[in-house]
Amino acid sequence: MLIRSSHGIPASEITPRDVYLNRRTLLAGAAGLLGAGALAREGAAAALNAAPGPFSTDEKQTSLKDVTSYNNFYEFGVDKGDPARNAGALTTKPWTVKIDGLVNKPADYLFEDLVKPVSLEERVYRMRCVEGWSMVIPWVGFPLSEIIKRAEPLGSAKYVAFETLVRPKEMPGQSGLFQVLDWPYREGLRLDEAMHPLAILAVGLYGETLPNQNGAPLRLVVPWKYGFKGIKSIVRIGLVEKEPPTSWNKQAANEYGFYANVNPAVDHPRWSQATERRIGESGLFVKRRPTLPFNGYAEQVASLYAGMDLKKFY
Repeated sequence: MLIRSSHGIPASEITPRDVYLNRRTLLAGAAGLLGAGALAREGAAAALNAAPGPFSTDEKQTSLKDVTSYNNFYEFGVDKGDPARNAGALTTKPWTVKIDGLVNKPADYLFEDLVKPVSLEERVYRMRCVEGWSMVIPWVGFPLSEIIKRAEPLGSAKYVAFETLVRPKEMPGQSGLFQVLDWPYREGLRLDEAMHPLAILAVGLYGETLPNQNGAPLRLVVPWKYGFKGIKSIVRIGLVEKEPPTSWNKQAANEYGFYANVNPAVDHPRWSQATERRIGESGLFVKRRPTLPFNGYAEQVASLYAGMDLKKFY
């Protein structure tokens, strides 16, 4: 089941959360009658059977309209509304993901074969953007570690490198004279970060197939890091020995570090990161929220960075 673009949908048409949950429960039961094999063949349609994840926040979720109409996806344009306007042209079937590098079992997977063996979960994560805004999103996905384990990394593998799709005919931000970045978009994680259970590969949100503007059909979600780490429309995952180059770090190393951990004590050169604005909260008297270290996930992930200078390794 696909989400239609929500650009221009009035708030009155957005399904309330309690109604959505009741509908989703009914759909999950109906979907179970179809059998696991049929759902696997549909790839992300298995999101209907996703179980609640163990790391979900109980904060108020951002509306579906905002989640699908306010996006950073520069392959479709630099304005927040450009992805919703332009991403409908992206073809996501068939889709192949290459797993390679320092692994015993490199392979090219069709998307449905990549997703078929995994158990999907719904995880409601806080998401923080470097520009100072945040959302709470119910992602559907599975731990990134499941794919890495399947590839059997070699002992020399220390990092995981990601690449997104290059298709200028369908991604207008990748063509023309004034391109923001060198394509393909590249991101990376240290191997222990990638293996952490909070890091997931998302295939859906709000119980539905991932919309194109949110990174269909497969995107990275690392909730303790700023949003630019969440590479979208992934076509390659490689295990490497040295820290891989990443797109925004290459573009402006003084503004965007490799680690990108949410740290209110480290300002962006052009603005403070000490507070944030939750998308969907508006009005004259709405205050900005204090930014939480590691986006509120310090208890789970701070040990990954023990002994590191997090102002130097930002």
